[in-house]
Amino acid sequence: MEFVDGRYQIAGVDVLSLVEQFGAPVYVYDAARMKQQYHRISKAFGGAKRLRINYACKALTNLNVLRLFQQLGSGLDTVSMQEVELGLLAGFDPHDILFTPNCVSLEEVNRAVSKGVRMNIDNISILEQFGDQHRGVPICIRLNPHIMAGGNSKISVGHIDSKFGISIHQVPHVLKVVSALGLKIEGLHMHTGSDILDAQVFLQGVEILLRAAVDFPDLDYIDFGSGFKVPYKEGGIATDIEDLGARLTDRFNAFCADYGRELALMFEPGKFLVSEAGTFLMRTNVVKTTPATVFAGVDSGLNHMIRPMFYDAYHHIVNVSNHGGKPRIYTVVGYICETDTFGINRQLAEVREGDILSMANAGAYCYMMASNYNSRFRPAEVMILDGRAHLIRRRETMEDLLGTQVELPALARPVATVE
Repeated sequence: MEFVDGRYQIAGVDVLSLVEQFGAPVYVYDAARMKQQYHRISKAFGGAKRLRINYACKALTNLNVLRLFQQLGSGLDTVSMQEVELGLLAGFDPHDILFTPNCVSLEEVNRAVSKGVRMNIDNISILEQFGDQHRGVPICIRLNPHIMAGGNSKISVGHIDSKFGISIHQVPHVLKVVSALGLKIEGLHMHTGSDILDAQVFLQGVEILLRAAVDFPDLDYIDFGSGFKVPYKEGGIATDIEDLGARLTDRFNAFCADYGRELALMFEPGKFLVSEAGTFLMRTNVVKTTPATVFAGVDSGLNHMIRPMFYDAYHHIVNVSNHGGKPRIYTVVGYICETDTFGINRQLAEVREGDILSMANAGAYCYMMASNYNSRFRPAEVMILDGRAHLIRRRETMEDLLGTQVELPALARPVATVE
């Protein structure tokens, strides 16, 4: 979001006009920003002779977002059968989709195999069962390098107590299973967690994975995951993707020379590609003063944007309606019936009832974690593409809320029409 000629804009479109057209609350995505981030990471690792970027679509699975990345040449990283099916609907070739589930049944794994997507196995039990049924299907193995990375314990997934991946110490066991069942291992994978603060820690994980790769002679690619940090505050810490790209590709190219084959260097960014492209717009319902705090209460809550409550995540908040107002301190809260806080003691231009507040970095894991808690409707989504705003998901209605419910005749009573 930018301040231009006295008005806030997203990709050249006036923010307040977006609320007038689509209502509030609403998620708005800047397609140009997504493209910029995709090209930036592709360039950063451009020194690799074979590079593959797979968008980690759990960050944001709107079909239009998936199609945008497909047109850019991206592959897709998926973690559920539903994401696989969305990827196929979006036009991805099955061979360009990597399925990386955890703790799923063999039935779901078999369904993915039937779709022809690439498989990534993260536990020995499923590896053995998979080998019994699909010996001719090449697979990737997800290893846990026991590296502690990530800005929050809930998004650190490479440490020793994590449920994700096969322990690096269990590689000898894996090799026995591979040999006994005649499995073809085409890839190795790791993901240490999101919001990586120290590139050197990431590179330590790279070395661990490369040492393991020597024992797998038929590899076609190595997937180093992602977790690259984007700034949430002005001047905030971010992964230096250009520096990391130069250092990692040099090391990877040297490994490939020793390995005797040019492997594909693979990554699966999600937040890096879409976080900064998203803005969440909310309307102020009430300004409430107590002896200790001034609350700005908005027409949203943790049902639409749970990250501040779930991860203690910081999202920058701006009053876009009254940019010239005197700065005051507010705690911005939602309308859900429990503690529901977006930001504590934030300095904002004076907030009046009816003002529109924006939250930045709303592209990744925001709408995707939205719910119908308190029986509230989920908001609309809008994409700005080539200078025009397009509705890409309508706001929910009472019909959507009731759509999956099945009424019992014995309990049915005549009710008034719901409008």
